[in-house]
Amino acid sequence: MIPLIHGLTDPLRTTQRNTRLGVTLAFVAGAINAGGFLAVGQYTSHMTGVLSSVADSLVLGNVSVALFGLVMLSAFIAGAMCTAVLVNWGLRRALHSAYGLPLLLESLLLLIFGPFGSAINTAANLFVPLTVILLCFIMGLQNAVITKISRAEIRTTHVTGLVTDMGIELGKMLYINAGSNASPVRANRDKLRLQGKLIAGFMGGGLLGAIGFKHLGYITTVPLAMVLLLLVMRPLWTDIRQRLGSR
Repeated sequence: MIPLIHGLTDPLRTTQRNTRLGVTLAFVAGAINAGGFLAVGQYTSHMTGVLSSVADSLVLGNVSVALFGLVMLSAFIAGAMCTAVLVNWGLRRALHSAYGLPLLLESLLLLIFGPFGSAINTAANLFVPLTVILLCFIMGLQNAVITKISRAEIRTTHVTGLVTDMGIELGKMLYINAGSNASPVRANRDKLRLQGKLIAGFMGGGLLGAIGFKHLGYITTVPLAMVLLLLVMRPLWTDIRQRLGSR
């Protein structure tokens, strides 16, 4: 596992690195999303559902629910904004860890999620909303990382677009090119394999996350945070050594 993910956030990008990073982050996102639902009864990566809930709540007169949905949306957007700030700040300073800085922050926030979880049972009215907001921020943060790295080709916190794209490519694969002089329809098999890997990563993470939260509780966030730290450890250590060596 470690050799496969070690160094995947280096600034020098390749298709293989983007794919491996995408699958790893999809796994983490699936675990957080499924585990978070068991913890607080709310999926936190699905902003389509959140906005639908806001509309439904407004029509039904549940203004407080609608307002909280907007807070969730704002937290997701704030996470994406934070990634943009951190990555651009790092790139302008030629940091090897520029793409890893948001993941470093995410790992620290996941470690905070544990104490929040232990407090939920004692003060649910306060800590459940705070936990939901924190998880929405984390999802926005993470999704923006791989989106920026892959130039919007890969997203990891939701699979609606992935399943749609997979359906399109499968449709092309089944299309019979006959009776026409037009260019033949061909499926992009590389794209199809990537989509399959990302969906499998998200599903696998969801299963393990749900099992972990059901049987172990909030301690499940610790190995997820460690995976993210491994992703950024090498470039971050390179930056530290260079800064110390320049003094």
